[in-house]
This record gives sequence, structure tokens and C-alpha cells, in this order.
Amino acid sequence: MPRYHIDLFWYEDDACWVANVPDLKTCSAHGDTPEEALAEVQIAMQVWLEVAKDMGFPIPEARYRPTRFAA
Repeated sequence: MPRYHIDLFWYEDDACWVANVPDLKTCSAHGDTPEEALAEVQIAMQVWLEVAKDMGFPIPEARYRPTRFAA
């Protein structure tokens, strides 16, 4: 499996941690802890890629890189 970037952040509105994979449209997961959100998004990524393969959809390359700002 390609090494996709995962954004991990606290989402105050739902009071949970969210893990999002920008290169895989709509692929995200949440959890009560950062570790739980990361474990759940690993499962979501695997299923996302399996479904895309089964449906004949292209598998996106790992391209996303976070923007870093310096102040």
C-alpha cells in the first residue's frame, strides 16, 4: 500500500480525534484518542483501496504534502 499522508486533529464540535487521508477522497475516521483515530483510518484506507480496485477505479498516488508555515 502506498504511504499516504494522514492529517490528525482534534475536532471540538464532535469532541473527538479525526484522521483524514487527503489523497483518498472522503477517507477519514475518528476516535476518542489519537491512537484510536489512526487505527480506524488504517482500516478505512485498506477498505477504500480494496473497493477502488474491485470497482476498477484508479488508485491515487500519494501526492499530498502538508503546507508548513514559519512565523
